[in-house]
Amino acid sequence: MNSSNGAAVVVGVDGSEQARRAVRLAAGEAARRNRLLRIVHGFIWPLLHVPVGAPPGGPPGSGLRNQAEQLVADAVAEAEATAPGLRVSGEIIDGEAAAVLVGEAPNAVLIVLGDRGMGGFAALVVGSVAVQVATHADCPVLVARGTGRTKGPVIVGVDGSAVSPPAIEFAAEQASLRGSDLVAVHAYLHPVAREPGDMQPLVYDEEKLRHEERQLLAESVAGLAERWPDLTVHHQTIRGRPAPILTEASQQAQLLVVGGHGRGALTGLLLGSVSQSALHHADCPVAVVRAPG
Repeated sequence: MNSSNGAAVVVGVDGSEQARRAVRLAAGEAARRNRLLRIVHGFIWPLLHVPVGAPPGGPPGSGLRNQAEQLVADAVAEAEATAPGLRVSGEIIDGEAAAVLVGEAPNAVLIVLGDRGMGGFAALVVGSVAVQVATHADCPVLVARGTGRTKGPVIVGVDGSAVSPPAIEFAAEQASLRGSDLVAVHAYLHPVAREPGDMQPLVYDEEKLRHEERQLLAESVAGLAERWPDLTVHHQTIRGRPAPILTEASQQAQLLVVGGHGRGALTGLLLGSVSQSALHHADCPVAVVRAPG
């Protein structure tokens, strides 16, 4: 995560209603952090060798580039109305939307975008741009989906893997900025066979397993009290699959935070199954936080 003083909150826009929601969400994030809000639009038409200027004899403001300039101006106005006094800039960048936003990541403290844009297929619950940016950006990515709430906790999924610490740190910071409680949720299942053909144990010491999983969660969040002494942290250790448990928890949350690639994720997948599920099914905005490197 780029935490330098000059890092901005970046939001991608394309003129869709989902992008307008993302702008409002991003404006709130930038205001809480006292950061510049940078509004960017990935302008793909020059790459496709499509004429982008106003046609000869066309009305003022016609042409694809003029339309792009107008949608960025509208987004700037939306942000300024959402958070008066906020520092806002807008820019059109030639390129495909996901590539443009990933390119912004090195100088961003956070990237915000809608769950589906103008080019989204109706059958898709979350758009490919959101998935691509969450998969590849080198900073946290916040996707505006579900219900925007100003009350309720920040929820973070904890699995004890290498991506848990960055996600927990981000979630604690978010809860502190929002003045809300933090709920750390750890879902677990019975141990599974490690190799094909391994026998599953027929008897589990359920109490021992529950104690071990509770200890894992407690150790994962142990340092938060020192860094955020005023933050109230709740622990929830629940037996079951993480994806549906976090989806249900999101129905009461302001924000759901997940790691980009958790325990048990296949090596070839850059975005884990739990984070994929959250992006598709959560009932509140979702932040995906990848481990560095």
